[in-house]
Amino acid sequence: MTAADLKKGERAIITEVIYCDLQCKLLEMGCYCGKDIEMLYKAPFGDPIAFDIDGYTLGLRKEEALKLIVELK
Repeated sequence: MTAADLKKGERAIITEVIYCDLQCKLLEMGCYCGKDIEMLYKAPFGDPIAFDIDGYTLGLRKEEALKLIVELK
């Protein structure tokens, strides 16, 4: 499952960041294996999506959230 598949309030752990052009950007923003992630809310049309990662709110486009493989807690 990916971070884009999470529902509002669901918590998960990032298990993999899929290799792509965005990988370095995602890692710099704190999206790496072992991090806790919670989906806070989605914009009306589903893009962008806001996540809580270690106490800060991170907004990602759906395209970026699809690169984060997660496992529900």
